[in-house]
Amino acid sequence: MNVSAVAGLPEIQPGADLARLIADATSLRDGDVVVVAQKVVSKAEGRIVRLADVEPSDRARAIAAGGDARRVEVILGESARIVRLRPPLVISQTRHGFVCASAGVDASNAPGPDTLVLLPVDPDASAAALRGRLRELTSRNVAIIVSDSFGRAWRHGTTDVAIGSAGLAPLLDLGGRRDRAGYELHATVIAVADEIAGAAQLVMGKLDGIPVAVVRGLDVAGEGTAADLVMPQERDLFR
Repeated sequence: MNVSAVAGLPEIQPGADLARLIADATSLRDGDVVVVAQKVVSKAEGRIVRLADVEPSDRARAIAAGGDARRVEVILGESARIVRLRPPLVISQTRHGFVCASAGVDASNAPGPDTLVLLPVDPDASAAALRGRLRELTSRNVAIIVSDSFGRAWRHGTTDVAIGSAGLAPLLDLGGRRDRAGYELHATVIAVADEIAGAAQLVMGKLDGIPVAVVRGLDVAGEGTAADLVMPQERDLFR
């Protein structure tokens, strides 16, 4: 497996042809997995909020605990359910089903001061659109992962995970197979898309301004979306 950073992309503006920029910056092969940071996908799709346009509610002011209540108001607006509160920290479930800090709302690498970047409305659709456009531009059959950094319960630090995908099987179910000792696996499912996203993040970095990586040498082509990675409510023991 080879993981390569794609350098040289410009600052992404709303309406940008992100696939064109990627195609111009690297040479793709059939079977490649192109990992694209959520932030640039959101910027291209115009998922940007100016704090000057936000009027915070009383609830947002209370949660902000003296911080910027406008930011909290945006987080509340992107949340389907509040999971935990430790003002001003908000852990919530987004409309996509993701459980994450601040509903994925982020000011890092935003296009300017006092602006926030939101998650794409439908990251799987974003991945599918990028895949189709790259095929149109390059004639290559590649897979796409839209990645974002998530914290993890019971673990320090963040790792990138797949919040959108197209053209690959995001999960590898080993149920029914036997290990070297002959033991039959019953509940072993590998989060392949998340592992690829984490590997790509190592070359993309958080401060290097590299929002795209190409992962080559894996046989992961298949069907499915990143929505398949979200734990169904009926199986969520920590809800």
